[in-house]
Amino acid sequence: MPQPTLLAFAGSTRQASFNRLALEVVIAGARDAGATVEVADLADYPMPIYQADEHAAQGVPATMRALRARLIAADGLLIASPEYNGSITPLLKNTIDWLSQSVDGESGTKPFSGKIVGLCGASPGAFGAVRALPHVAYVLSNLGAIVLPIVGVPQAGTLFDAQGRLTDDAVRGRLAELGARAVRTLGRRG
Repeated sequence: MPQPTLLAFAGSTRQASFNRLALEVVIAGARDAGATVEVADLADYPMPIYQADEHAAQGVPATMRALRARLIAADGLLIASPEYNGSITPLLKNTIDWLSQSVDGESGTKPFSGKIVGLCGASPGAFGAVRALPHVAYVLSNLGAIVLPIVGVPQAGTLFDAQGRLTDDAVRGRLAELGARAVRTLGRRG
């Protein structure tokens, strides 16, 4: 397979998000393994809360069409998901809901079907988003994605220094390996 392209994004738009910081480590692992990784900031893709009547009247927003095109062009995805009340964030769920709508006759599953997904989550709590990550994996799998084993990062508030660098070598290794594994898995498919 030629050099794979991965699209990476976090289910948080907070600048100091632990998930965005963890995702940077996953991205570095994928790049070190030979992938091209493009990063999407969901703040650059504003969208209303999904509502079927609005969708029927207005169609899929241009921002979601643009992000959808990026997903379709990618060989795989790297996603960092925060945990809100033990589940998927509203931002991430709403993004997936919009991206999974049919557009111009293309199936709603097209951006996800057959895509390899490296999924991680970080949390300041003891669980490291492991309660939310299975929810995200289920939603993505339902859309046809192939989700690799998840990586949770507990106690994230103690693992990053003031410059946002991950200070725990073992956690850095697990996150980097997730990115590398996505690339290796894509290589075996090619």
